[in-house]
Amino acid sequence: MSAQSIFLQSSDGIRLYARVYGDLTSSLTPIVCLPGLTRNADDFDAIAEIFASNTSRPVVAFDYRGRGRSQFARDAAHYTIMVEAVDVRQMLASLKIKRAIFLGTSRGGLITMLLGVTAPELIEAVILNDIGPVLETEGLKRIASYVGKGAMPKTMEEALQRIKNSNPDFTDLDESEWHHLTKMSFRETRSGGVALTYDAALSRSFLTLDFSKPQPTLWPFFDALKEVPVLVIRGGNSDLLSEATVKKMVSLHLRLSSFTALNEAHAPLLWRPKTANAIVRFVAASCSKN
Repeated sequence: MSAQSIFLQSSDGIRLYARVYGDLTSSLTPIVCLPGLTRNADDFDAIAEIFASNTSRPVVAFDYRGRGRSQFARDAAHYTIMVEAVDVRQMLASLKIKRAIFLGTSRGGLITMLLGVTAPELIEAVILNDIGPVLETEGLKRIASYVGKGAMPKTMEEALQRIKNSNPDFTDLDESEWHHLTKMSFRETRSGGVALTYDAALSRSFLTLDFSKPQPTLWPFFDALKEVPVLVIRGGNSDLLSEATVKKMVSLHLRLSSFTALNEAHAPLLWRPKTANAIVRFVAASCSKN
């Protein structure tokens, strides 16, 4: 099923991108996909096609400011979860989406939890992809070590090797999956060079973090989701979401289920069949009437 590209404008004049699969006038509650820190709507193509083609459930995937096809922020200080949550709310309003199932990968899950506090009426159900109320310091340090850092690869093959080097805990990807993963962070330019698919200034968001101390936890934000069904997906080798945190999430939320993507790290790849099937089953069980 073909997708429709839509450009919207934020309240401060930034051009934002959304990709719509299926018919938003459908009676089925749409799925809203929110990507990770440096990622974009492309991450959700496969899972969106499954829902739009097999169940006719519409899916919308967003590019935050500074990612993918959206315009870069004029001020890097605006690359915050709070600003991005406002952008998401404005895009939902522009698309006339009043309630949705949220699928948030990493940063997208943090934005979803924030929406649970600021706009709970928007949330029908939630899928958190390798994110929770506790962010492990080792994972944050690893991400900070490469986001917007280093000399730009000269070729896509060099970019491929960089992606392999920075994701050693994905232990069973085939070559086509590594190439797919590379295209999530790097793109080939018209001149034959290589560029990032995101604004390198995103690296500034880590400048205020003190890795010598435990990071603040977000349990009150997680508690805001207690009235809706939640699925948490964890990469079996994740260094950002611990198994202990998932166990505590399960113990605190009566409507929460979990799935582990074995041999994967942060964040599990949504196009892989077992993970996609877990999402489809969760949505079917949680939203059988809508």
